[in-house]
Amino acid sequence: MEKEHLAKVDLTKKIESKSKYNKKLEKYQMRLLALQQILKEEKIAVMIVMEGWDAAGKGGAIKRVTEHLDPRGFQVNPIGAPAPHEKRYHYLQRFWRKLPQYGQITIFDRSWYGRVLVERVEEFATKEEWTRAYGEINDFEKLLTDDHYIIGKFFYHISNDEQLKRFTERENNPLKRWKITDEDWRNREKWDEYVEAIEDMFANTNKPNAKWHIIASNDKLYARLKTLKVIISLIEDYFLEHNIELPSYYNEIKEGKKKKIESVQDAGVKW
Repeated sequence: MEKEHLAKVDLTKKIESKSKYNKKLEKYQMRLLALQQILKEEKIAVMIVMEGWDAAGKGGAIKRVTEHLDPRGFQVNPIGAPAPHEKRYHYLQRFWRKLPQYGQITIFDRSWYGRVLVERVEEFATKEEWTRAYGEINDFEKLLTDDHYIIGKFFYHISNDEQLKRFTERENNPLKRWKITDEDWRNREKWDEYVEAIEDMFANTNKPNAKWHIIASNDKLYARLKTLKVIISLIEDYFLEHNIELPSYYNEIKEGKKKKIESVQDAGVKW
């Protein structure tokens, strides 16, 4: 991945109509539900890493990804600052404890990449620590992908102006005001420093086994559909690469011949 790719992202991408969005959303969600059941049967774990600007829409994307999944087969881990007892260990220790079981899907809302983003910019980690972290993270992810894990890494990119618009809307809406903090406003003042950290993160951790996917997110509807589409492709590509044959009911769903899965049992999977 070349340098300065954030500037090359086309943030004008959008879904023109809500009806078109709803049709594609339903189709993608049904395919992902079917894939979830196949993952369970094949004992393959999926880790979805979501990073991005504040107010870029990670929460909305997570909701649409998980909305129709079987709750027994996925987990969402919101990641904040490490607790005092977690600081006594290597920074990756707390993530090891949250890995998905074989056959499960886990989403990380923020992740170990905080080491090379917020901890770098806010100087919670020394330059030696965050520089060393690139190699540690690559080794961590390679160890997992060598052992039946699929890793999808997403960065939700919005413009500076779009972020300001969303921050202002949150402040003016009593039901959303809890989403905005003084820290969010302070982070805006360091936009350029974060851009530099993000660029270095891509340059050092975009690997064939765990690629970054930059999601243009000025339009939330586009970002949600793109997220689902990429996740589906990652799983399908893994199955193809490892000669795992997709069952007939999945191909019927993909081709639009099967409109829905009645239940987990309908797919022949026992949880």
